[in-house]
Amino acid sequence: MQTTIGSILVLILLFLAGIHIYWGFGGKWGNDAAIPTTENNEKVINPKLKECMVVAIGLLSLSVIVLIKSEIIAFSLPNWLQEYGLWVIALLFTIRAIGEFKYVGFFKKVKTTKFAQMDTKYFSPLCLLISILATTLALTA
Repeated sequence: MQTTIGSILVLILLFLAGIHIYWGFGGKWGNDAAIPTTENNEKVINPKLKECMVVAIGLLSLSVIVLIKSEIIAFSLPNWLQEYGLWVIALLFTIRAIGEFKYVGFFKKVKTTKFAQMDTKYFSPLCLLISILATTLALTA
């Protein structure tokens, strides 16, 4: 079960890292719905290559933690990361799913934009799924 959950989680994280790399280098697919906007269709953030790469590297790093904790690869982590790594992943993605109460997450106030609709249907539930998978893996690893 560990390997299955770990594999699913790694595939999700790798996909998300890949799409952030794609966007960082100017990719347009999905970009119009991936950035929070105001009701006037103004972007709340305007990420460039650097910001996209930071997110991608973070997601890749999280996937390595999952690979190690699910025993798909063997590598030694620092004790604190070995102990709390999956819980940190679960916490990060739970916070993302909850959101910041205006543009992002289940409890956002702005709900009519393209991003908000995609966030409600796909992005926040995916973050919650990642959190659940990481928690399940933490409890079984």
